[in-house]
Amino acid sequence: MTETTITENTEVVDDEKGVISTDTPQGAEATEVITPPVEGDTPPTDEPETFPREYVEKLRKEAADNRVKAKRADELAERLFRAEVRATGRLHDPEDLPYDAELVEDPEKLSAAIDTLLAGKPHLARRTPRGDVGQGATATAPAVSLIDMLR
Repeated sequence: MTETTITENTEVVDDEKGVISTDTPQGAEATEVITPPVEGDTPPTDEPETFPREYVEKLRKEAADNRVKAKRADELAERLFRAEVRATGRLHDPEDLPYDAELVEDPEKLSAAIDTLLAGKPHLARRTPRGDVGQGATATAPAVSLIDMLR
């Protein structure tokens, strides 16, 4: 990018070539205008920047390993999230609450998220039967005795 500036002394300055011409009146002091180079204004070189093959392969392997580790960390964080939701015992299915990484770190936010979900969808709450539902052994069942029947 070329910038040409004309100063008060009618000095023409080009940022690539420097001072082009100076028409300074007699007795006046000549001034030079210097414009700082803008980042990214470097002229392109003909040679591309290259690195040794071993170095590039090492970087690629390191990047691949980091991607695998990040994927594994994401999977473990989601498993931890599901375990924390299951541990609250408030939802029938922990998969009903969408995964959010922020909720893993803050139990209060997790509880608030479950409250919000249950307020909008109460049918997702854990349903536990209470009282006598008419199944199983009862404590009040009469004992059958053959001797009592013969009498």
